[in-house]
Amino acid sequence: MKRKYLFYLLLCVLACTACHSSGKSGKEETLYSGEIRIAVDESFKPIMEEELQVYQALTPEAVIHPIYCSEVEAVSLLLKDSVRLAVTHRRLTEEELASFHARKFFPESVRLATSGVALITHRNNPDSVITVEQFRRIMTGRMTQWKELNPQSALGAIQVVFDNPNSGLLHYVMDSICQGTALSPSLKAQKTNEEVIDYVSSTPSALGVIGANWIGDQADTTRLSFHQKVRVMAVCPTQETNTAHGFKPYQAYLALRKYPFTADVFLLVNDPKGALPTGLMTFLTGDRGQRILLKSGLVPATQPVRIVNVKDDF
Repeated sequence: MKRKYLFYLLLCVLACTACHSSGKSGKEETLYSGEIRIAVDESFKPIMEEELQVYQALTPEAVIHPIYCSEVEAVSLLLKDSVRLAVTHRRLTEEELASFHARKFFPESVRLATSGVALITHRNNPDSVITVEQFRRIMTGRMTQWKELNPQSALGAIQVVFDNPNSGLLHYVMDSICQGTALSPSLKAQKTNEEVIDYVSSTPSALGVIGANWIGDQADTTRLSFHQKVRVMAVCPTQETNTAHGFKPYQAYLALRKYPFTADVFLLVNDPKGALPTGLMTFLTGDRGQRILLKSGLVPATQPVRIVNVKDDF
């Protein structure tokens, strides 16, 4: 009887060990195999879908389930240990790091690429250039009419639209552009960057705020043309709206940081066992993953970028 009891106890121990070493699919999790969820800021959805398609073709034993959400939600999932890798516009804060350290976790913030915040308007909107200060005034409600940008404009009130209230794009605008000043209560929120593009394409008075990787024409391998449904504004770092000093979010201007609304993209990784999240991070920051970023219109963190001289058509 005692031997029988010990036999069943041994089976239970082995079962528990198997549960801890395997994912939901029962596959052992290693650098190249297993099943995990990752959290991705929605503004990076087109890029990550392409990255994961290639990664899973190269690593068939790995199953990745992306959760496309706001940046706030992505970091929250990481803090709760619901995911072990998140893609965001920012590093972990000191407070967030302290929370991990208190639980004996030591996550990394790894720079993945350089992106930017793009401003889009309706195709028929004649205003093609804006200064940093003008955009700041619009976002904080101190400039509300298109005629304040262009006295000849008949478009009326500026309807600013962005993806969602918890997005990394909006936090970048609040912290880096508006420098903590309260945003206008009249700003409109959609759910995704794609919805912002659709809204702007059908609303002549709209000004959309989207991720730079959403504006590229997928059919153009040079990445020098933009989305055909909307118009991309040039941004001047100075007070004067001089087209000679305005920049659009081309890769070269992002790489040289001449485009005023340039921002970095980070991988937040909490993977103490060095398993599949680390394997995915290695792919994304390696040669193949970085080439996909280059093709997408962003500036890869570890790959050289060829600077091409172009003539802007405002």
